[in-house]
Parts: sequence; structure tokens; C-alpha cells
Amino acid sequence: MFYRGSFADGGDGREMGAKRQRIVDQGSSYYGTSPGAGFMYNASPYAYVGQPPPFPVVRLRGLPFDCMETDVAEFFHGLDIVDIIFVHKNGKFTGEGFCVLGYPLQVDFALQRNRQNMGRRYVEIFRSNRQEYYKAVANEVFDARGGSPRRTAPRSKLNDEVKDFAEHTGILRLRGLPYSAGKDDILDFFKGFILSEDVIHLTLNSEGRPSGEAFVEFANEQDSKAAMSKDRMTLGSRYIELFPSSQEELDEAIARGR
Repeated sequence: MFYRGSFADGGDGREMGAKRQRIVDQGSSYYGTSPGAGFMYNASPYAYVGQPPPFPVVRLRGLPFDCMETDVAEFFHGLDIVDIIFVHKNGKFTGEGFCVLGYPLQVDFALQRNRQNMGRRYVEIFRSNRQEYYKAVANEVFDARGGSPRRTAPRSKLNDEVKDFAEHTGILRLRGLPYSAGKDDILDFFKGFILSEDVIHLTLNSEGRPSGEAFVEFANEQDSKAAMSKDRMTLGSRYIELFPSSQEELDEAIARGR
């Protein structure tokens, strides 16, 4: 899905995973081809004759403080979302974020949504560049590794108590996955548990795009309960929330994405 050429600020969409991966120092890349078709927004390979196109990223300001990746994806409905990252400062969400798109031309379409509403707030959208985006990624990773007091991911005491007393059926729901995360990434996240790709279910939204959630079927209730020790650990630069789930919830999520 990426433009097959070099971007003006030193990279291309296909290289992005490897570059980000060197920053976060994880195993495999969490980037891949853009999940959507979005053909009406795709840049022609002839649009930048004689010069490399810019890195396709925008900066957002004024996001709701309870905003999630799915809200940003819906806000940019029709565009190919490659990555979304939220900006924190001193442990708090600043209301800013970055969104990497599949093609340089899609930046122009994203800018057309400047000051449109997300919920009750209007969101400002600005052109950005590779350097600003990677600085934001590096800051998130630095904080996640304990380089600053910014984060052990924000925790809700009530939410934690609910998780502690929830019934385990052997199935866990994962929330907050990078959109390009694959089953191999989840296997690596649960390293030490006996799992196969057959028991990992990456769910899709109603448009057939990754939802940022997944379900994992463990061998038994004891294993799923032990796997909760991974709750809010990071995959790439994102912390992953885990929730005890059920076969009914799994079936319902899979049906929604069909």
C-alpha cells in the first residue's frame, strides 16, 4: 500500500517499521501494509516527478482526553491509517497525537478535516514530519521503560478490582494493539505460554479493518489467569490492556467484523 520510493525527509513507508523498531528495540516490526483500500486517496507514483514525496504524517491537537485509536481511525474514515501515537507529558495525555497515513497525498485529505468535531471537541490538524513523529515515539518508549516518572500506564483502581475478581474462562481480550500487529507479535508478547496462531483472533471493525483488539484462547483458566501478569506491558511503544473474556464475547466480536 505504500508509495514505492524515497520520502523527502529520509525514509519511506516500507522502512518505517524497521526504523521505529530500532528505537523501541523490540522483535519484529509492527508495521505492515496499510489495512484499508482507500483507493480514492492513493497517491499516483507520478505525483512527485523529479522529487521525493514527503513523509505522510499529521499532528493532531485538541483530542478528547478519553480518546482511543479507534476514535482517530473513525475521524479519518476513508484514509489508510498506518500508525497512531498519543503524546503524554508528566504522566498525562496532552490532547495531542500523530497519525501516519499510507500515502503522501492523503495528508491533504486529512488536513481538510481540520477543526471538525470528534465528540464535542473540534480537532486541529497540522502538517508534520518524520523527525517530529519519531521524537514522539522515542519519548513514549523512554517513559514506558522507566526513563521518567511519566508512566506505568494509567490505572483505574475500580477497573483493576473488576479484573482481579472476574471469572476466567481461558480467554483473554487484548486492547490497544498497533493496527499492524500480527499473530506473531502476540505470540512474542505471551512468550513463555504454550500458544499457536490458531488460538489468536485479531478482530476487525465493520469496515473490515483492524480494530486494535484481539482475543487469545489459552489452554486452561489457570494459564489465562497467569497471563494477566502481562496486563499493561508494552508491545512496541504501546501498553496493552488485558481483560478476562468469554467464548460468547469472542464469537460476537468475530461476527461484528464479518
